Amino acid sequence: MLSRRKLVKQLSAIPVIGGFIGTGISSSVLAHSAPGKRRDLFNELGVTPIINAGVTMTYLSGSLMEPEVLEAINSTAHDFANMYELQDKVGEKIAGMLHCEAAMVTSGAACAMTLGTAAAITGMNEELINLLPKLPGPQKEVIIQKSHRYLFDQAVRSAGVKLVDVEGEGEMDRAFNNNTVMGLFFNAAEKHSVSHEAFVAICKRHNIPSFIDAAADVPPVGNLFKYQKIGFDLVTFSGGKMIRGPQSAGLLFGRKDLIEAAKRNHSPHECPIGRPMKVNKEEMFGMYAALKAYLEKDHDKEWQMWLDRARRIASFVESIPGISHTTHIEPGPANAFPSLHITWDKSLVKITAREAVEALRNGTPSIVAGGRDTTLRVGVVLLKAEQVDLVAKRVKAVLEQAAS
Repeated sequence: MLSRRKLVKQLSAIPVIGGFIGTGISSSVLAHSAPGKRRDLFNELGVTPIINAGVTMTYLSGSLMEPEVLEAINSTAHDFANMYELQDKVGEKIAGMLHCEAAMVTSGAACAMTLGTAAAITGMNEELINLLPKLPGPQKEVIIQKSHRYLFDQAVRSAGVKLVDVEGEGEMDRAFNNNTVMGLFFNAAEKHSVSHEAFVAICKRHNIPSFIDAAADVPPVGNLFKYQKIGFDLVTFSGGKMIRGPQSAGLLFGRKDLIEAAKRNHSPHECPIGRPMKVNKEEMFGMYAALKAYLEKDHDKEWQMWLDRARRIASFVESIPGISHTTHIEPGPANAFPSLHITWDKSLVKITAREAVEALRNGTPSIVAGGRDTTLRVGVVLLKAEQVDLVAKRVKAVLEQAAS
């Protein structure tokens, strides 16, 4: 076993690497940072890079992080942090930016839904925290509108609750009982039989927390503030969609007592339901940086850039006989931004939208777009500047070939 003195002596004989001991910079980092030595991990692993001419989808790795986020991650990766302190300090800053009582970073919006539900069940009760998701006695219940049932309500059910479906204000009001712990509102549902305001009012009348899932519902930026102003006790947004933070990060914010209980149900605590959903320090710093950059962004300028991109791509294809196009603005609340819709006369352009999508995906580079029947949907908000013309040329080539 080396003594400290011998170890220092040996390290002093390795000036290049030894000079970086204690800085957090490893020899492997140095080896890969040398000029001309950039490592292509896509190629090394045989993974196909994709151009996303669609929307923010988890299976497509969400969105691309902004430079400020990458800087936050890289600048904090070389030192340790007390995760309790970091979650508290980041949460305080985020709460300040969002003008709410408290906030925390979660591992995506789905994790926020599990933690928010857990918080509503347990509060700070250590016994209940340790027993989740299986508690003694009658099963706890969460009220949700029938039209709001969706795939991601699994994240709420993971906390051990039963979802009680309701239709209309009267039925919702009558559904509350001693086992009710929360009301869940899915913001992107096509139909609301109970409005935002009425949903919150009914929950407050029964002294039960209300939670809104608005994961993909920016832009507009005002949505980050809208639902807490309505009165929802808990709000979640995805961090890895249009806020452009780490894909595996999310935001949970609202009432301070519930956020504190959610943190107690989360990592770094060692045995609660949220332990498997831990968030690393780089994601916390990155999410803070992402939200700050998003709130400071010139959103009008960005919107105009998206419109210009749609027009640019349209200019490449409009000369093809039988082609027409329109800039479509999704009404929202999810994915409420512009995209280019291209349609055609089937007798002149002999291809379906599905076939066009496959041709784009299977080409080089691989481009993911959307489409149905004879409408090809080309997203513009996730493209890098240098990809706009590349996408335009590939779309034109696919449609021209079908028209020849």
